[in-house]
Amino acid sequence: MNVRDLIGLCVKNLLRRRTRSVLAIVGVVVGTCAVVLMLSVGFGLTASYQAQIESYGNLHMINMYNYGGGGGMGSENQKGVISDKSLAEIEKIEGVTVAAPIESMSMTIGADKYITSVEVKGIDPTVLEKFKYNLQDGRMLASNDKDVLLFGAWVPEWFYNPQSKNWDSKKVNVMREDLVMTADWYYGRKDNERPKDAAEYPLYEIKACGVLEETNDDSDYCVYMNINRVEAIKKETAKVEKTRVEPQKKDGKTYEEALVYVEDLKYVEEVNKKLKDDGYQTNSPIDWLQAMKETSAMIQKILGGIGGISLIVAALSITNTMVMSVYERTREIGVMKVIGANLKDIRRLFLVEAGLIGFVGGVIGVVVSLLLSLLMNTVLFDILQSALGSLGGGYGTTISVVPLWLVFAAIAFATLIGVVAGYSPANRAMKLSALESLKNE
Repeated sequence: MNVRDLIGLCVKNLLRRRTRSVLAIVGVVVGTCAVVLMLSVGFGLTASYQAQIESYGNLHMINMYNYGGGGGMGSENQKGVISDKSLAEIEKIEGVTVAAPIESMSMTIGADKYITSVEVKGIDPTVLEKFKYNLQDGRMLASNDKDVLLFGAWVPEWFYNPQSKNWDSKKVNVMREDLVMTADWYYGRKDNERPKDAAEYPLYEIKACGVLEETNDDSDYCVYMNINRVEAIKKETAKVEKTRVEPQKKDGKTYEEALVYVEDLKYVEEVNKKLKDDGYQTNSPIDWLQAMKETSAMIQKILGGIGGISLIVAALSITNTMVMSVYERTREIGVMKVIGANLKDIRRLFLVEAGLIGFVGGVIGVVVSLLLSLLMNTVLFDILQSALGSLGGGYGTTISVVPLWLVFAAIAFATLIGVVAGYSPANRAMKLSALESLKNE
């Protein structure tokens, strides 16, 4: 019996017992819907979590801090120490685009009578372009810039008048103001606030080259400057404060901080883990994303399990349908055996019938699931968003996400369930005695 004849005969048999076939298919439809919708809500939570994390910062960026000690990658005798040598080694890690040292200082910036305290981050201007920052005004830092600052999006909003009795704040147009910068925390404040023995810090005349677009990461709250100039200012500040400057070691200069940029998101978690294993202190939004993914995976398993129970019930319904079909068609089976039908063809006939029930139910179930998913993301969105908020999700743009692979996987799984459910009845049909079958009316 060829495949075409086999499928044609199976379809005729299912249509002949239409009511029972429809009821079995409905069971598969309900089970498939339950599985697909439950998993789609889990995927929607994952997408929601990722949207939340991306709002906290750049997922491509890993911050490194110099808190190490003991043996490891960064140096022959030290672990987790950020140096020129260790950064060169980090840039060789697969996926890493840039590993840039950072020199930070807390400085006061003045614009006429308004001031703000901000962290100035010294960085190599050539690597800023690789961080994919966008500008809302001006240009990026250039290698020949000296007393020039690149402002984070929120910094211009923070200026205030310390001499005012009432709070007087102002958004300063840093691109057009004459700016000064100093390490003196008391700069611009009232005279009675300044201690008599306070050190006299240099005052630097500076200008802004640009303002970054908001990125929801640390860059919004700091200003960038050429790292060489920041190092020079640090030395001048150390002389005023009479503090010791860290000498350069054989591995090159050590740094308090570095930024690692990973172009492809699929490598970020792996790179972050390797840096931690090598003793570096790191901080990245990917840490939060991983924790939320684990939560989402647990929720998906629970929801998928609930949907799976419905599919098991559907499998029992298919088994019942096929068992009854065998009992009702024993005479037909006997005739097939007498005229020389292959025993494997008889088993295959019942397996294909069961598989067709699973396949048709799976296809209809997926179509219904897609329609319900559309409703969840439109008409029911606000209601479901509030309900899912208790799980820490539901704050994205979608509630239900049905990946293409889930569509095909659900149909394949429903078909498999049908075949498995029909295996025992099919074996029974194959093993029936031809003589006993013909006696059955």
